[in-house]
Amino acid sequence: MACSSARRTDGGGESVQNPTSIDAVQTLLAGQDYVCGRALGTVTYLALRLGRPLFLEGEAGTGKTEIAKALAAGLGRRLIRLQCYEGLDAASAVYEWNFAGQMIAIRAAEASGGVDRGHLKDELFTEDYLVERPLLQAMRPQPGGASVLLIDEIDRTDEPFEAFLLEALSDFQVTIPELGTIRAPEPPIVILTSNRTREVHDALKRRCLYHWVDYPTFEREIEILHARAPEAAGVLSREVVAFVQRLRTEDLFKKPGVAETIDWAKCLLALDVISLSPEVIADTLGAILKYQDDIAKLQGSEAKRILDEVRASLEPA
Repeated sequence: MACSSARRTDGGGESVQNPTSIDAVQTLLAGQDYVCGRALGTVTYLALRLGRPLFLEGEAGTGKTEIAKALAAGLGRRLIRLQCYEGLDAASAVYEWNFAGQMIAIRAAEASGGVDRGHLKDELFTEDYLVERPLLQAMRPQPGGASVLLIDEIDRTDEPFEAFLLEALSDFQVTIPELGTIRAPEPPIVILTSNRTREVHDALKRRCLYHWVDYPTFEREIEILHARAPEAAGVLSREVVAFVQRLRTEDLFKKPGVAETIDWAKCLLALDVISLSPEVIADTLGAILKYQDDIAKLQGSEAKRILDEVRASLEPA
């Protein structure tokens, strides 16, 4: 998604480049096809206004990551993403040294003779050999303003990494022993996401504004689908959303998120489907369910039963 640094205004004449109200935030996100409810718009506005990190928690596929992408695109800022995983440490998230480049420099110096080891060491540990990782990149000045730093799926890391983030998010600075402390001249816009596979420590949450991103209502999910797959006909959109929302009430290992709703609608459009049928559902279940046990539960007459219930609920009273 391309970023634009142009300034626009909403109907009230407010700048959505630097939104000054909740409505302006919602307008900015809507411009990037991100449908934002009032509660999420409010906490996003406060995070921007107060310069506080925003902690978004919720089920996978509910749009937590997408809001960071939409903000970066709408504000014309660089998006820097730190994808978290088990075993992630501070060095991997902040920086590392270009050891290959340093070895080449050492051999070149030795070949030329007369190596001053103290001077060579000073030359090797400079920014010329520094490989910047996401957290350090986010501390650097960026064209168009401070970057949007997405710390994605923080719940996949461990407590030592959380402890390290406390300094980075409190003072917006990182320390490199060979170079000293690097502080952001303008703090980045920080968004942390969690799928709640484990509880994140309170000390980290206290430094953030918090919002639980839930599954949307039927009407809002229809709105989201229209924004992301506008070519989908009204009948198909309503059936798709109602079917997915009905699946979320089933006892499934992994319930489908909004991302799966959008993916499924696009798959159906690619197959020129205009209305759901048990056969079409059976053929495309892999777009919305990602575990074989869940798919097996909808084989046979189960998909037809749910589809019949969905159609009955969609019929006008």
